Amino acid sequence: MNGGRFAGRVAFVTGGSSGLGAATTARFRSEGAEVVVADLDVSDLPTGVTGIETDVRDEQAVEAAVTATLERHDRLDIAVNSAGVGGFSPLMHLEESDWNRIVDVCLKGVFLSLKHEAKAMAGTGGVIVNIASINAQQPAVGVGAYCAAKAGVEMLTKVAAKELGPKQIRVVGVSPGIVDTPLTAHTQDPKTRAAYVDNIPLGRIGQPDDVAAAVLFLASDDASWISGDTMLVDGASATERYPDLRRLGGRDG
Repeated sequence: MNGGRFAGRVAFVTGGSSGLGAATTARFRSEGAEVVVADLDVSDLPTGVTGIETDVRDEQAVEAAVTATLERHDRLDIAVNSAGVGGFSPLMHLEESDWNRIVDVCLKGVFLSLKHEAKAMAGTGGVIVNIASINAQQPAVGVGAYCAAKAGVEMLTKVAAKELGPKQIRVVGVSPGIVDTPLTAHTQDPKTRAAYVDNIPLGRIGQPDDVAAAVLFLASDDASWISGDTMLVDGASATERYPDLRRLGGRDG
């Protein structure tokens, strides 16, 4: 694609095969970017998108994916760190293995990706967008590991912006509220969905494109003086209270 806001630019998206990452990948491609997706499953990507099978918990795999992107396109302009997993367990019953899985993907994976993306951009500048969550600021029963990891992503974004600004690398974040993705399949239950919608002043659950639009704005030249901030994209739900998933789902804890 020759035209579009991101024509001539190269975007690297972790977790770009599904959910928010897939919507972001499609939007970048539609606006002219060359896109490389790093994910565990890259078998079903849009036409023209390059896939590299990658586990973001593995530093060698992440470094190899970034290196392959540079070898293919000779540059890296934009990176979006979207890979994530979730899970429900009150802290007293949370297994260490589940804590490690969530924190390793959602926080360590962002750190490893950012580290090697920044190295690739160090000579030319660029922008890195980290996907955090409303749960970085809003506590929720049963998702302590996820909340802690996403809070870490917000602070990592601030630190990286300070360190990388002199290299002309912007680092920003997006914190989505509840969005219809495979990660939020539990919201399809009518009672649960109604509780979430009641918690959103704009009156609807978000869609992946709502978040992708914010990501593309932050990655664009229109946001050239924005760095270190994390944008809430949540229909104002952070102004309310988070639904108690134990009561909605009949879970113990």
